[in-house]
Amino acid sequence: MRARKVTDRVMWVGSVDWDRQLFDELIPLPDGTSYNAYLVTGSEKTALIDTVDPAKTGEWCGLMDAMQLSCVDYVIASHGEQDHSGSIPFALERFPEAKLVCTPKAKGMLIDLLHVDEDRVVTVADGDTLSLGDLTLEFIHAPWVHWPETMLTYLHERKVLFPCDLFGSHLAASELFVSDPARVYRAAKRYYAEIMMPFRTSIVKHLERLSGYNIDIIAPSHGPLHDNPKFIMDMYRDWVSGPLANKVVIPYVSMHGSTQVIVDRLIAALAEQGVQVAPHKMSGGDTGRLAMELVDAATVVLGTPTVLAGAHPQVAYAAILANALRPRAMFASIVGSYGWGGKAVEQLLALVPNLKVELFDPVLFKGLPSESDLRTIDELAGKIAEKHSDAGLV
Repeated sequence: MRARKVTDRVMWVGSVDWDRQLFDELIPLPDGTSYNAYLVTGSEKTALIDTVDPAKTGEWCGLMDAMQLSCVDYVIASHGEQDHSGSIPFALERFPEAKLVCTPKAKGMLIDLLHVDEDRVVTVADGDTLSLGDLTLEFIHAPWVHWPETMLTYLHERKVLFPCDLFGSHLAASELFVSDPARVYRAAKRYYAEIMMPFRTSIVKHLERLSGYNIDIIAPSHGPLHDNPKFIMDMYRDWVSGPLANKVVIPYVSMHGSTQVIVDRLIAALAEQGVQVAPHKMSGGDTGRLAMELVDAATVVLGTPTVLAGAHPQVAYAAILANALRPRAMFASIVGSYGWGGKAVEQLLALVPNLKVELFDPVLFKGLPSESDLRTIDELAGKIAEKHSDAGLV
């Protein structure tokens, strides 16, 4: 990609990764991603905000060569993670007079991760400003979105917010700004669910602080830019503190059909009660979609057969994932089957200490459930629907 104009004297100088399918060897990327970097040119100084992932360093250096820049005075590191910082050593080599600007916490990380020269690093406090002549950058410390050293940057004269990972989306696109809001909504919700949801209490505070800034453009580190900031900021407010949905998420596995019968019955019974259901078969399923459903679901029900006296490993993974993401769910339960006994329920409950939920009595059956057994599932659906109604979700 070539450099692209964001607004007057602000250029996008990043890289689009159309082919990347996995992030951190963990997060599925069905739509690729981008590594957004920005060049801000003042009347006296020039600042480069972030770089690109090391896999794109060669391409990025070619882009910088094509721009024929004579000087960059500051390289601003918003975040130590290598998808943003990984090409900083090459930027410092190319521009030997440049200073690396970051938070005090980021300084140690950048030295540890990239072996940058400590003498090149300048740390800034929360609220500090940097003059580029006729343009002014303000640095806003934003710890725990999603690392402890994260920093946002605000360009006063152009009303541009560079929020690092906040408001981002893993979405490779040919357009610079949002052109398909529905597509960006799904990508941004997936990104929030997988990366930001565990830090929602911090995000609430940062959203409140940002409400005091006049923002025309949000230029995140991943995905399309927002020239309608209200679109993405309203979504975040809804995700972090909006009402939960009248929805039940069911991550499950069925090995020989018994658990599938139970889950199918629960889906049907909940649907009859007017409750939305999001079943998610863990064998071969997209864990990113599961994370998205957890953002606003009021209830989580784990469905598992018994394997070697415990829960199925993929259902255990779903429990570990939910525990790590810390969704706002209010209720939970466990359903499933067993052959001769086991500790599946105790095992799964031990894996979710971070979920602050009211637990419905687990329902497990020996072997293939009978019709009378399945009426217990109908009762569970009724209890869930009643609780949702009491909570004002219906």
